Amino acid sequence: MTGFADTAMEDRFRASERRALMPYIRGYAAVLTVALLAYTLVNPLFFGQEGALHFAILIATSLTVLGGYTALTFWPRYSDHPVIDFACLLALVMLVSADNFLLLRNLSSIGLASNAPVQFSSFLVTAFAAIALAGRLPRFLLWLACHGAFFTLMTVTADIPPAQLVFVALSHGTNLGVVLLINWMLGRQHRATFALREALDAERGRNEELLYNVLPQVAAERIKAGLVVADSFSDASVVFIDVVGFSALAKRISPGHLIEVLNGFFSLADRCAADHGVEKVKTIGDAYLAMAGGTLATPNSADAAIAFADAVIAGLAEVRAATGIPISVRVGIHSGPVVGGVIGATRMAYDYWGETLNIAARIEGSALPDGIAVSESTWLRCHARDRFGLPERMLLKGVGEMAVFRTLDADTTETRLIA
Repeated sequence: MTGFADTAMEDRFRASERRALMPYIRGYAAVLTVALLAYTLVNPLFFGQEGALHFAILIATSLTVLGGYTALTFWPRYSDHPVIDFACLLALVMLVSADNFLLLRNLSSIGLASNAPVQFSSFLVTAFAAIALAGRLPRFLLWLACHGAFFTLMTVTADIPPAQLVFVALSHGTNLGVVLLINWMLGRQHRATFALREALDAERGRNEELLYNVLPQVAAERIKAGLVVADSFSDASVVFIDVVGFSALAKRISPGHLIEVLNGFFSLADRCAADHGVEKVKTIGDAYLAMAGGTLATPNSADAAIAFADAVIAGLAEVRAATGIPISVRVGIHSGPVVGGVIGATRMAYDYWGETLNIAARIEGSALPDGIAVSESTWLRCHARDRFGLPERMLLKGVGEMAVFRTLDADTTETRLIA
């Protein structure tokens, strides 16, 4: 696996890997700094004055590169520039190799020839490069090619016995094979882990989307945190919308056609609710219950509720054209206090309770087809009062007598019983 087919996913993978790498770079720099300082203390025992000076310059340059590499990991845009790892690690491996070839020549001159320091020190850098460039095999192969070219140049120009050079070359080749295997294995593992994490995140996102379709986001977050969800809203406006003559309509058309009509109506109401900051509570048969000023805050719940109702009524023309059914609705709105929350442990839903909901349902029955009926409390809260006719005293079942305002002018003041 050399790369994800999805370019965006590949970019996310590389950014994620580089962010995760930063603390390890700092730790590696600290360890390598200690190792280089140890060399600085010990190696002058095997050098003359000139050799010691050259060695000190190389060590100082290596420490400078390490310091710069570490500092760059604190740069906010470090993860956007993968060339930093490539260049810094290549510079380090070249400097460390030069250090140790210098040591190898001096050890050979005093009869302590050994290629171990050269291979071990070089491996310290190449092994970390295999980790730092994991998941980017082509880039690591290029890094190895540059390192190999420099190492070959140092080997050819080194003033050491030919037999020893053979062992140096064989050891270096073995090291390159090992780090290449490490890079390949880590790359596959990192990519598989990232792909699994992406799949889990996507699944979690779908689950949260489903949860937020059932529950308000604020309620869902509290449930996920193990909290009880119980709220009180002192100034909410309840919107109750019902299809006119639904029972008769159900007898006239097929079940499939009936579902198509209801789906068109409910989908329209969902869109209008989202557009006007109104919360869909639930559907009850052919009725649609919504709430303004509940979990979705609004400056004026009455205005939001009326604007939502107007949008639904205006959109019915689209449903009629799509289904061929002359569907009409009645809308009832009442404003007042409600209690909301989630109860139960299965099939959870955020619901509302209170007399305000019952009154809105009763007022809906007094509205004319494609009209809106509101209570006095809603009428007093709204700004478009001139759209409503004179108040009518109505006897609402289970509620009592109330003043109701309807959007269509009516002069009647008779007392009515709304079933």
